[in-house]
Amino acid sequence: MDIYQLRTFLAVAREGSITRAADQLFLSQPAISAHIKSLEEELELLLFERTPRGMSLTPAGVSLYTRAEQLLALHHDMLDEARRLRGTLNGRLRLGLTSAASEPVLGPLLGALAARYPAVELDLQYATSVEILQGIRNGTLDAGILADAGVPDTNLARIELYRFGIFLAAAPGLVAHAAPPDWQELARLPWICPGPSTCCGLAAEHVFQTYGFRPGRLFNADHENTSRALITGGIGLGFLHETTARAAEAAGEVELIGGQAQHQACMVFAWQAHRNGEALLGAAIETVHGLKAEGHWGDA
Repeated sequence: MDIYQLRTFLAVAREGSITRAADQLFLSQPAISAHIKSLEEELELLLFERTPRGMSLTPAGVSLYTRAEQLLALHHDMLDEARRLRGTLNGRLRLGLTSAASEPVLGPLLGALAARYPAVELDLQYATSVEILQGIRNGTLDAGILADAGVPDTNLARIELYRFGIFLAAAPGLVAHAAPPDWQELARLPWICPGPSTCCGLAAEHVFQTYGFRPGRLFNADHENTSRALITGGIGLGFLHETTARAAEAAGEVELIGGQAQHQACMVFAWQAHRNGEALLGAAIETVHGLKAEGHWGDA
C-alpha cells in the first residue's frame, strides 16, 4: 500500500466516479483502476461496487474510509514537520561578551534567540574586548558583544548597540577638587591605563594629547575589574566605563574627575564580515538588528 493508492481510494469514494477522480488527480482512468485493484488485492477486500451509476463504497470500504483519511492526514503532518525541521536552525553559537555588556544586552538577546531559534545552543564566553576580538579573528568565537575601540578593521562587521561615556576616576581624597581639573598636577600621579587598542586606552591617549602631558608612571591593566580595584585602592587614577564608574561612585569608592565623561565609546555586536552568508550567524545578526530597531538599546 502506498500513499498514492490511498489518495486514489479517497478521491473515487468522494466523487463516486473513476472518470471524475482521474480528472481531479490528473491521472488516466486506467491508472485509477489499477490503484484501486492493487489496494483491494493487498487488503483482500472489495472496497467498491461497480454499478451503472458509478462507484459506491462497500461496507468494508465505508469502514476503511475514515482510516484512509487519517493516514493521509498523518502523511501531510509528517511532510509539514519535515519542512519545519529543515527550516529550524540548530547548532552552537559561540558568543563572546564583556561583563559591561551583559546586563543591558544579554537579557533581550538571549530571550529573542530562545524564542525564535529554540534548537540553537548558546556558548557564552566572558572576556575583555581585546580577547573577544582575537577570538572572532581566529575563529574560536562566532561573534562578540564588546566595547568598540574605534580602530578601523575592514575584516569585521559591526552593529552599534549603544553609546556610553568613559570617566576618569580616583579614590576619594586622592585628587584635589578643581574645575576644570589641574591636568599638570594630575600628570604627577600614577595612572592606570589599559592597552592602546581598548576604548579606555584611546580615552587616555585623547586626554594626554588634548592637555599636553604624559604621566610619569603608568600601570597597565587590561581588565576593568583590575582597574577598578587599583583605582579604589588609591594606587592611581584611571578610566572606567560609565556603568562601572557610576556604580563605584554610588558606592563611595571613587570620585569622578571633572564630573563628566572624558571620552565617548560604543558597545557593538561584531563578527567576521566574510561569514555573512552563514545561516546560524545570520540568524543572530538579524535578531540583533530587530532588537535594535525595536528600541531595546538606547544611549547608556
